[in-house]
Amino acid sequence: MEKEIRAFNFEVRAEETERGHELTGMPIVFGSRTDLGWYDEIIEDGALDSTDLRDVRFLVNHNTDMIPLARSRNNNENSTMQMQIIPGEGMRIRVDLDTENNAEAKSLYSAVSRGDISGMSFMFTVSGESWEDEETEHPTRRITAFDKVFEVSAVTFPAYEATSIQARGLADALESAKRSLESARAEKRKIERQKQRIRILTEVLK
Repeated sequence: MEKEIRAFNFEVRAEETERGHELTGMPIVFGSRTDLGWYDEIIEDGALDSTDLRDVRFLVNHNTDMIPLARSRNNNENSTMQMQIIPGEGMRIRVDLDTENNAEAKSLYSAVSRGDISGMSFMFTVSGESWEDEETEHPTRRITAFDKVFEVSAVTFPAYEATSIQARGLADALESAKRSLESARAEKRKIERQKQRIRILTEVLK
């Protein structure tokens, strides 16, 4: 399974609470149709039900070379990132930022507060999907199950084309989707051939 990235203008807010400085947002949204160029994609409600969320980092712009600004381990109450799966909506996160001791956390909190950063993204692998209208020029991919979510990021440019890392993420995702679509098309043709053989045999045996 290949890692894919989705970066959109999802909700992210900065708040000062009694716990300190925190970010809240929804990086994964169910039931929203997104045009990815040559196909549409929809994340189905329930796609996160069996997903590996045991160790998820919070980064900026998917920069895996940086120290994570927060981390969720088994989503326990001591984790600095809390994840909540909301049926019919998606995944909501709350990130506790150490703005006092971490300059990057302080800079991110300021950027989100000012509206300079307004997007979220996540890196994942898929274990379940289906295709609709796969023989057309613009099919629809439905993600029915994520295998694993590796990290969630606040992103400067929610659009894929805006940065090289996100452009590479899109290219990888499109190539993976193309292979999956070709597999789905081949399976459909196989089923159609089997149906045709059954029809011929039925006619012969009459």
